[in-house]
Amino acid sequence: MNKSILNIGLIFTLILLSMSLSAEDKMTPSESKNEVLKQTAMEHGVKHQDPNYVCPMHSQIIRSEPGSCPICGMDLVLIEEDEDEMDAIQDKGAALFYRHPHDPSITSKTMMQDESGMDFIAVYEQGGVTVKVSPDVVQNMGVRTDVVNRTRLWRRIDTVGYVDYDENKLSHIHLRTDGWIERLVVKSEGDRIKKGDVLFSLYSPTLVNAQEEYVEALNSGSKSLIGASADRLRSLGVSDNQVKTLKKTKRVMQRLNIYAPRTGIIDKLNVREGMYIKPATELMTLADLSSVWLQAEIFESQADWVKVGASAEVRLSYLPGRVWEGKVEYIYPSLDAKTRTLKARLRFDNLDESLKPNMFANITIYGGAKSKVLAIPREALIRSGKQNRVILSLGNGRFKPRKVTPGIEAGDWIEIIEGLTENDVVVSSGQFLIDSEASLKASIRRMSDTASELIIGGRK
Repeated sequence: MNKSILNIGLIFTLILLSMSLSAEDKMTPSESKNEVLKQTAMEHGVKHQDPNYVCPMHSQIIRSEPGSCPICGMDLVLIEEDEDEMDAIQDKGAALFYRHPHDPSITSKTMMQDESGMDFIAVYEQGGVTVKVSPDVVQNMGVRTDVVNRTRLWRRIDTVGYVDYDENKLSHIHLRTDGWIERLVVKSEGDRIKKGDVLFSLYSPTLVNAQEEYVEALNSGSKSLIGASADRLRSLGVSDNQVKTLKKTKRVMQRLNIYAPRTGIIDKLNVREGMYIKPATELMTLADLSSVWLQAEIFESQADWVKVGASAEVRLSYLPGRVWEGKVEYIYPSLDAKTRTLKARLRFDNLDESLKPNMFANITIYGGAKSKVLAIPREALIRSGKQNRVILSLGNGRFKPRKVTPGIEAGDWIEIIEGLTENDVVVSSGQFLIDSEASLKASIRRMSDTASELIIGGRK
């Protein structure tokens, strides 16, 4: 009888060994092929059934004895199985995908078997992992929780922008005839001028001829000729006061003064004394800084939040503590192709000229309130590349990751569109430690489930 049992065990071992020999070179990352082939089927199964040591950085590296990780060289740590300290349970729902029992890089969307006939391992959503933590560990981790409530959140846009000239108060100086600049009064950009100040003196043969015609018309006494000559002078850019002076003195001015049309500063100066100029020449630009524009950059995702008339606050780093309050005056119809932002324009009075063009500004735009939304503290949300989640507190020291869909952010609060209900309790401090522990425990549990299948016989 004992000899029959021994023969049956020997045959069973040889079958499993032949299956291992026919498999490809893809083994579990924690073992080489030679190591596996030297083990009996029972030894290989027991090793996977009771993994006592794991790499803290690579959860797929499992050993039954102390050692070091072949990937990073770190010492393997003992896996704690104390139910009172921390326990992870996989609640099996719909599997996300299936992976090779020995090579996690091989996956499949449907259940299949490997080259040895073993079933692929189902990988479940992380949200199904429940973690139990003792009160002492909770205190040591500094776990803090908050209740999910319905509240009102303001669509607050925190962005940046820059100060720009009020284009309604810019003046470009051109002449309506050609000539030479005989005397340039303004010497450099940034010079301040007042309305009516002399900018430069101009000598123009065309203007001299027009003045002579006007004087001849005055001497002739013909009202029609006088009117036509005066209109020609005005069309060439001669001011009314200069026409009146010429009518009174009847002396032709070889050089005519050109006056500033508004008060401001010289923003651009493109000419110098003695230059020959034409009507197409832009001589200079005058800017009035009594009011300025502020161009705000709005992210594409927040473009629908900003409306004309929305309240805004502006702060500048060089004047800490001072706040400018205004409203959105205009929203540009298209996005910037490079920055993918929408421009919104604000206007501010600037009598003291504290807002200077091209200054950098921090802008807050209030886009209205959204009522009765589920909100959690911003710090409670765990952001990752593929999904956003929170750690849900189930009571009695039990926690569970939950996938959520975030909405608008307002200050320290963030809206949750999907994934939570009112009065749920989420972890707002210490959640990253619980989340990483749940991930590690779930990975180990799935590997343990694979080992159980191996011991049973390799097939379900």
